[in-house]
Amino acid sequence: MDHMSPRLRAFLSEPIGEKDVGWVDGVSSELAINLITKGFTKAYILLGQFLLMHKNEAEFQKWIICCCGATECEAQESSNCLKEWCASFL
Repeated sequence: MDHMSPRLRAFLSEPIGEKDVGWVDGVSSELAINLITKGFTKAYILLGQFLLMHKNEAEFQKWIICCCGATECEAQESSNCLKEWCASFL
């Protein structure tokens, strides 16, 4: 990836551990509240949803927009963040 936001770089710098869902690049505070309300309190839980969708970015983006109220930009950034994390750690 040519350009990485500081937030994405920070997220990719270490294992996911117990990071809150708000650490995921692309997850705004408003989206984090929506995700937490639906039980996605930790980044690893959101990663699990991404993995359940077989790392299919389009499917994940559609889900996070429809079910969690993400914007298109948030959906793209968060799916890219999880994809990059998988490439680095799985």
